Amino acid sequence: MTHFFDITIGTFTMRPYVFAFFAAFLLACVPHVGWRRTLQFTAAGYLIAFSSEWLSINTGFPYGWYYYIDTTSSRELWVAGVPFFDSLSYVFLAYCSYATALFILSPLKSWRWNVATLETRRIRRSFSALLLGAFLQTFLDIVIDPVALQGGRWFLGQIYGYREQGIHFGVPLSNYAGWLLTSLFLVAAFQLIDARRTGNVPEGASILPFRSLFGPMLYLSVLVFNIVMMLVIGERFMAFSSLFIFTLPVLIVVLLAVRRVNRYSPDELGEHLRDYPWSQAVKISDKI
Repeated sequence: MTHFFDITIGTFTMRPYVFAFFAAFLLACVPHVGWRRTLQFTAAGYLIAFSSEWLSINTGFPYGWYYYIDTTSSRELWVAGVPFFDSLSYVFLAYCSYATALFILSPLKSWRWNVATLETRRIRRSFSALLLGAFLQTFLDIVIDPVALQGGRWFLGQIYGYREQGIHFGVPLSNYAGWLLTSLFLVAAFQLIDARRTGNVPEGASILPFRSLFGPMLYLSVLVFNIVMMLVIGERFMAFSSLFIFTLPVLIVVLLAVRRVNRYSPDELGEHLRDYPWSQAVKISDKI
């Protein structure tokens, strides 16, 4: 029993940044879709992520052949050869990528220093949201994996490696193909969980100010955290390459968002309010 408590405590204390991001995910996802769907997606997302990692370390699919270095299993939770925190991280990465996709695809409404996405069931369940969310998550991993592979040089620790040296800072391209496939499953799982209709406000859902920005801000926070770690360990070329990859997409998203604010049609607002009558936009008088 003492060992169980030591493992439980170590799981949190060894990876505080992971659980900080997970807490931010809860803060963003619960007001968005409620407690029930958030917990359902957390469980489903973890199982999808764990299955993909277990398959890859044992069969080479979908990420290619890699391995975990078992140096911390006596201090933190591992499941069948996979660190618990690693699979858990897929959950908040998938959600913030999907939420960012919704921000990009949905009309935007702004009032009194607030902003909301006028998302609809059609947009949430769309193939566009699925594909864009999956690519956004994969692009995050293009930044995450190279610096994570250098974990021995910062507080992550050297927890894994690849059997063969990859061409992208040691990461093989098969890893990113695997992330795209897994991300498609993760975003699709969220869409399926969210698809069930309900006439009532989901328990936990709320109209926090700027709630629609929580997911995109979490996405940017993960990105900035990893680039900062690259600079901390002296990997300047890696950091500037990551910045180069993301500068244009971020600039495009911001500029298009500014142009879209309050340029929605009455039909778009009406569809949003029919699908989500508890939306914060329902109480705001519209002048179009």
